[in-house]
Amino acid sequence: MTTVTDIDPRGMQHCETTALGVLLRHQGLDLSEPMLFGLGSGLSFIYWDSKNMDFPFLGGRVKPFVLTTNLAAGLGLDLQVQETTSPRKAWENVAAPLSTDRPVGLQLDSYYLDYFSAKVHFGGHVVAMYGYDDHDAYLVDTDQQGGAVSTSLTSLAQARAARGPMAAKHRSFTLTAPKNSPSPQDRIIPAITACADSFLNPPIANLGYRGIEKAGKLVRTWLQRTDNPQRDLPQAALLMEKAGTGGALFRNLYRDFLAECAQLLDNPHLRTGHNLYTEAALLWTEVAALLTKAGESGNPQPLTQAATLLHDLSHLEREAMQTLSRLESSAQGG
Repeated sequence: MTTVTDIDPRGMQHCETTALGVLLRHQGLDLSEPMLFGLGSGLSFIYWDSKNMDFPFLGGRVKPFVLTTNLAAGLGLDLQVQETTSPRKAWENVAAPLSTDRPVGLQLDSYYLDYFSAKVHFGGHVVAMYGYDDHDAYLVDTDQQGGAVSTSLTSLAQARAARGPMAAKHRSFTLTAPKNSPSPQDRIIPAITACADSFLNPPIANLGYRGIEKAGKLVRTWLQRTDNPQRDLPQAALLMEKAGTGGALFRNLYRDFLAECAQLLDNPHLRTGHNLYTEAALLWTEVAALLTKAGESGNPQPLTQAATLLHDLSHLEREAMQTLSRLESSAQGG
């Protein structure tokens, strides 16, 4: 049996920040989940729909693993990433750091994990692995999935080899924090302004504040978009509130990040941004409740109300990000 010593197997709300927390705490860097999410410029929005999808998807964060690369770059961490099409090489890439007492992050398809409660294919799931024996791998997943958990080596191999949307080729990674890495507090403003810039200047209309506006126009049609509204609309709401988002499509996490930052930095733009995201988080939870109501009743009226809220949210979040984008100049006295 191989097990990394001194692991803090603390499950958090979101999978990628949970794994990052495990890896960084082992390096002596203990940051809150909102801080990990915010320093990784994790907040975003996408309205995703295509002909091969059963139902539209509303996403509230950047693509899988972008959060990790953003965080590593901002904090000056040494991020070592391995990918391969060979299952044998993939296992070697995990076993090697574990043998030197280093936990490893894995991106995989959660569908195959023995302990996973929701059997849905999602190739962007991230876990931390800290050990294995002849039969099982020992992982840390979200609090919702059990925190410190185990799955058979066979199921782990299937999960890592899976292909499909958001999947990676047996991706594994380690993080090393150098002694002279920047203070997390010094990276707050660059992380927020980078996130704001991406949100305010999306390359396509499905992303950022423009994506929220688009969702508001299209959500009215959702009862006609599905043969099973009683299943699909409540499921969409569940994904917004419960599927590792921290609630309110990651807006609760970003609200809490901004609150933590406002305790560290005295800046009026930061306080305003926090107030606006506090309001936005409440509205997103209300949108989710309206989607559930429309699906269960078959009544289009809640979708009309949701559309109005999404229109308001597009403007609200745009205002919040415009305010936050001015942090750098105000910090410099501009």
